Amino acid sequence: MAEAEGSSPLLSPPLPPPPGMAEVEVPTAAETDMKPYHGSGSVAMDVERSRFPYCVVWTPIPVLTWFFPIIGHMGICTSTGVIRDFAGPYFVSEDNMAFGKPAKYWKLDPAQVYASGPNAWDTAVHDASEEYKHRMHNLCCDNCHSHVALALNLMRYNNSTNWNMVTLCFFCLLYGKYVSIGAFVKTWLPFVLLLGIILTVILVFNLR
Repeated sequence: MAEAEGSSPLLSPPLPPPPGMAEVEVPTAAETDMKPYHGSGSVAMDVERSRFPYCVVWTPIPVLTWFFPIIGHMGICTSTGVIRDFAGPYFVSEDNMAFGKPAKYWKLDPAQVYASGPNAWDTAVHDASEEYKHRMHNLCCDNCHSHVALALNLMRYNNSTNWNMVTLCFFCLLYGKYVSIGAFVKTWLPFVLLLGIILTVILVFNLR
């Protein structure tokens, strides 16, 4: 049978679904690109580009870390690995960590976030960063570690709101991993050299 003039099977409207079958809604491109928050994290870690998804990152501070190797500068990364760090008074840096690229990272588990709402990790990192844009930097009391602690408290990481600079310093020392051998040497070599000089001076004075 010939088709009616001017009609085309490619332009015909779609047939309705059979009785009893629900119509399936096709996701949009934006919806397809969205990733579930509690997933394993599809964004890969990239040391060269300083991308550390769901990580707390740490880098040495010149002079201060030479004398106290466990003390350094800390930041927290978004789900895509972008670093946010409290770099100075009323300033939170993004994707440009103060004192250089991270030497060490502590990988956290997004499934341990207990705050409600979509993408609670990134929301907490954003809110903590906005808060610290209005704070004066204090090396001893309110610093980069405090900024990271606030983010973890807002997201209720590990179902806790008691994160602080002391606990972060301890856990980063315990669970942090150096990005390379060079980063390890950069952190500890100045301290070892200074310690050697001090011990040598003490030994010389004692031998007199």
